[in-house]
Amino acid sequence: MENDQSATLHFSTDTITFDTIFASIGSITKTLTVYNRNNFDVKSNIALLGNSAANFRMNIDGIAGNSQTNIEIPAKDSIFIFLEVTIDPSSSNTPYILSDSLVFTTGTKKQDVDVVAWGQDAYFHTANTVDTIFYEGGYDLFAYHLLDCSKDWENDKPHVIYGYAIVDPGNTLTINEGCNVYLHNNSGILVGNPFLEERGGSIKVNGTLGNEVTFQGDRLDPWYKDIPGQWDRIWLMPGSIDNEINYAIIRNANIGIHADTVGNSNPTVRITNTIIENMSAIGILGQGANISATNTVVSKCGQYAVACNIGGTYNFTHCTFANYWDYNHRNTPSILLNNYYEGSDGNIYVRNLEEANFTNCIIDGNLSTEVSFQEQELGEFNYNFDHCLIKLDPTIDTDNSYYQSVIINQSPEFVNNTESDFHLSEESPAIGAGTSNVFENDILDILKKDLDGLNRDLSIPDIGAFEFIE
Repeated sequence: MENDQSATLHFSTDTITFDTIFASIGSITKTLTVYNRNNFDVKSNIALLGNSAANFRMNIDGIAGNSQTNIEIPAKDSIFIFLEVTIDPSSSNTPYILSDSLVFTTGTKKQDVDVVAWGQDAYFHTANTVDTIFYEGGYDLFAYHLLDCSKDWENDKPHVIYGYAIVDPGNTLTINEGCNVYLHNNSGILVGNPFLEERGGSIKVNGTLGNEVTFQGDRLDPWYKDIPGQWDRIWLMPGSIDNEINYAIIRNANIGIHADTVGNSNPTVRITNTIIENMSAIGILGQGANISATNTVVSKCGQYAVACNIGGTYNFTHCTFANYWDYNHRNTPSILLNNYYEGSDGNIYVRNLEEANFTNCIIDGNLSTEVSFQEQELGEFNYNFDHCLIKLDPTIDTDNSYYQSVIINQSPEFVNNTESDFHLSEESPAIGAGTSNVFENDILDILKKDLDGLNRDLSIPDIGAFEFIE
C-alpha cells in the first residue's frame, strides 16, 4: 500500500457545532465525512484534543474511542466519524462554550476540524414518583415527577422536564417572567393529579412583555426550530381552576393548552398576551371548560387552532387565529364549536355550549372555511361573532343575531403569514373595524394595549391581536 507522507484529507465541514446542550443530557449525533481524494490509500491517526475533549464521544466506522491510530482510508474513498457530547453540570448559570479540535495526523501532515458545543446547566424534573394504572387484564406503572410548588420557578436556569410533571391538588405552580421551560419527547405538565380522588391545582405563568415564559421541546438544534409534536401538552385536569397564563410562548407540542374541566363552573384558565404555535394537533382544547383569551395568537396547528368541545363557556377577545398549516394536509378548520359527545356505549350525550363569544378576532387560514359547527339540537348551542374577520362557508347565513358587523371571506392582509408575521399591513380590512365596547369592562386595562404593548385606538380599534401602527 502506497502511503504518501504529505497526503491531504478533505472534510465535509471545517467546524462541527452542537447548539445548546443541557448539562448531563447527551446530544444528538453529528456526522463528519472524511474524504481521501488521492490516488492511493492513506493511514491517519485521529484524536480529539483539548481541555474538554472528555465531554465528547467519537466513533469511526463503528469503532468507539476518542483517539485512534492507523485508520485506513482507501484511495478515492471516505470514512464516517460520529460525534456526541455531554455537558458536565457547572456552577455557572449562564451558557458556556466547549471548543476542541479533531486532529488528523497523516504522515507528516496535520489537519484539524473544530468541535464546538454550547452548554448550559438547568433544573431537571425527572421521575420521582410511581403510581399504578389498572385496566382490564392487568396494570402498568406510571412514573412521573411530583412537583414541589413551595418555590416559584425563576429564570436563573432553564427548567427541563422529562416525562410528566404533576401539580398536586391544593398546590399552585408559579412560573415567573423570563423562564425557559424545555420538555422532552412525550413530556408535559399535568395540573391536577389523575391518581388522586381529590381534584384541583393551579398554574400561574407570570411572563411580561419582553420577558415571556417559553415552553418548547428540548431539542435546540436548528432543524427542530419549527417542528411540531416535540412534546405533549400543558394539561389542566378536571377540577383545576383559576389558572392564569400571561405573556407565554408555547410552541412545537401536540396540544398547547388542554383544559379538561368538565362540570366545573369556575374559571378554568385565563390566557392573555400569549403566542401558541406549531402544534401537531390543537392550540387550545377546551372540554366543557371555562376559558377566556385576550391578545393571543394561535397559529400553525395540524387540526384545530381552538376546539370548544363538549360544551362549556368561552370568550375570545382581540385574538388572531391564523392557521396556515403546511406540514401535511389539514382537513379540520381553525375553530370547532361542539355541544355533545358520543359515549363508549354509542349513545350521544349533550353538554351545553353555554357561550362561545369571539369579539374583535381574526379567524383565517388556508382552508375554504375555518369554522366548524357541530350542534346537537337537544342542547344549548350559543355562539357570537362580534366585529370579527372570518373565513366562513359562503352558504352560511350571517344575517342574524349570531353575527354583528363581521367581515366575511376577505383576506386579513397580514404582513407575512408564511413567516408567521400576523401584524396588519396597511391594506388590511381589519384596521379600524373593531368595537370599542370591549374596553368598558376591561378592569385590568389589558385590552387597551395590543400584544406588542402598543396603545390601541380606543374609539375604533383594529381587529386581531395587533394594532396597526403607521
